[in-house]
Amino acid sequence: MTIYIDIIILENLIMNYIILYATGLISKNKIYYFRILCASLIGAIYSVTQYISKLQVYSNWMLRIILSIVMIFIAFYPQNVKKMCKNLMLFYLTTFTFGGVATYLIYMLKPESIIIKNGMFVGTYVLKVIFMGAIIGTIVLIISFKLAKNKITKKDMICQVKITLNKKDKILNAIVDTGNMLKEPITGNPVMVVERSSLYDLMPKEILNNTEEILGGDFEKIPEEVKNEYIPKLKMIPFSSLGKQNGMLIGIKPDKVEVINEHTNYKKDVIIGIYNKSLTKRGEYNALIGIELY
Repeated sequence: MTIYIDIIILENLIMNYIILYATGLISKNKIYYFRILCASLIGAIYSVTQYISKLQVYSNWMLRIILSIVMIFIAFYPQNVKKMCKNLMLFYLTTFTFGGVATYLIYMLKPESIIIKNGMFVGTYVLKVIFMGAIIGTIVLIISFKLAKNKITKKDMICQVKITLNKKDKILNAIVDTGNMLKEPITGNPVMVVERSSLYDLMPKEILNNTEEILGGDFEKIPEEVKNEYIPKLKMIPFSSLGKQNGMLIGIKPDKVEVINEHTNYKKDVIIGIYNKSLTKRGEYNALIGIELY
């Protein structure tokens, strides 16, 4: 069987491009077509070198990992090690999925027309297998990720928290918000956002009803005894959200916060951020906690 180098380059270029493109979609990276093309070409050149060379170095697993990192860096330019590792894992997941589907198709269709040299499949209809494998592999990945995502429902993310403040207890429903990275700037303690209406049993209403005035330095509506006891305990917590890039919350450190899940979890170094509005229209939960508190 006659195998042409340009066909091997084209096959690997297309395969690498599809895998990198699918990786970009799954990881929600911004797609740069030219960068993906360049990364795919590097992978294709390596494959041809591996095919025509008898040197064992091109089959070394460490060299292949380095090649994968180079391809990911060129295609997506991850800004830190965490993003690089995420992209790399998704790249391998996509590669293994596509490779498994393509190998299955090869042995189902016409295995006698395929030869293996230096660990590579080559033959007369590999391009067809690549396209079919890419379509089936993409469908498999999309369905798998949707099924995994649907298993984590809002109900699964709701738990109960018990707040102890001034020797008073209050149990609230809280949702685990993976996007809640709010920290108290001085201590670095995580912030649990709680609806103001849920705190009336724990704090004076003079404080809760005048949070905006307190943020502005106006304490006229606060009785002297309440002001002397609570104002020194309050903390200012800056935050950014959609439509409000430079917001401020008033916070206070409770005596104790107990997250009630499969095992009781005490978190002492938590700050309560007082939120003046409702977190949900239907009242399913009254607080937001970050994933590190769950």
